[in-house]
Amino acid sequence: MDFGLSEEQKMIVTTVRSFVEKEIYPHENLVERTGEVPKEIAKDIINKTRNLGFYACNFPGSVGGAGLSHLEFALVERELGRGSMALTHFFGRPQNILMACKGEQIERYLLPAVRGEKMDALAMTEPDAGSDVRSMKCAAIRDGNDWILNGSKHFISGAEHADFLIVFVSTGEEDTPRGPKKRITTFLVDRGTPGFTIRDGYQSVSHRGYKNMVLEFNDCRLPNGQVLGKVDGGFELMSKWLYATRITVAAMSVGRARRCFDYALDYSANRKQFGQPIGKFQGVSFQLADMLTEIDAADYLTLASAWRLDKGLPANREIASAKLYATEMLARVTDSTLQIHGGMGLMSDYPIERFWRDARVERIWDGTSEIQRHIISRDLLRPLGA
Repeated sequence: MDFGLSEEQKMIVTTVRSFVEKEIYPHENLVERTGEVPKEIAKDIINKTRNLGFYACNFPGSVGGAGLSHLEFALVERELGRGSMALTHFFGRPQNILMACKGEQIERYLLPAVRGEKMDALAMTEPDAGSDVRSMKCAAIRDGNDWILNGSKHFISGAEHADFLIVFVSTGEEDTPRGPKKRITTFLVDRGTPGFTIRDGYQSVSHRGYKNMVLEFNDCRLPNGQVLGKVDGGFELMSKWLYATRITVAAMSVGRARRCFDYALDYSANRKQFGQPIGKFQGVSFQLADMLTEIDAADYLTLASAWRLDKGLPANREIASAKLYATEMLARVTDSTLQIHGGMGLMSDYPIERFWRDARVERIWDGTSEIQRHIISRDLLRPLGA
């Protein structure tokens, strides 16, 4: 792996960081205070992202995307991690799983999503099916050439803005050596479809303005043409397209940690106690050294996992390691930054307490820390027959 960035990659970093500083930072206090992103601000971010040529930059040029590599896209996400998720959501990175669209689905869903004309959201989690995806109860049964969906989903990010949802539901059961497991099928469901309701979810301490929604399906009828991929092929689609979401979480955690560290470093150099900057005290200076070391380590882990994908190498364990380490690193860095700021770190006048709160969810969504450890240990033990 070449640890240096090309001139083009450096330009990507500079461009996205500048965008976040100019177009995202100024609106963060408003979103934090109100818990909402005004529609005019959302539209403005979308339009400016399009003008930059970065909308749907995670999609290949063949469908109108920027065609960035996995490593380059990780650099984009790292810089977006510096800003409020409620606002950077409109930078526009549709779900890669839409590349599985076929026939009429391409014109109806894939291309409009890439052009920024429609927004999508991914719906998998249920009240009784979080890490254990195959235990989902939301189900669809055949009715002629149609499917009838019933059940609910929760914790669905971005659903309040979505024009359509990518929904994973149970469509039967199969016997496996470990007992019966649900078969899963993926459906494309338009907002406004009869029997389909989107409502507000729960109040979260993390990422204000980046809402989680509840989806409800009550005899929601969908034609067979709304199946994404193959019937009963939803788990295969997850495995093929959704692994990279963990790289996104890791990369954004690194970006947020670096922004947080900048506050800690500046405060340590300028805040004086006992006649000298607090950074002169070993109790603070050693914290800074540890923080930067961990941030760099998480950064390299994340970029290395993306690089492996670009080279066509196995990367499941490496991605899990990056997600695990980066999110837990972010928790430590935000906590140390708050500690360095003392009492002021807890005051809402400063962004430190926000970083601290926001960091908590990263160890839960897109696979908990425990799930990542399971993936890593399984990868180590299976070749040995354990």
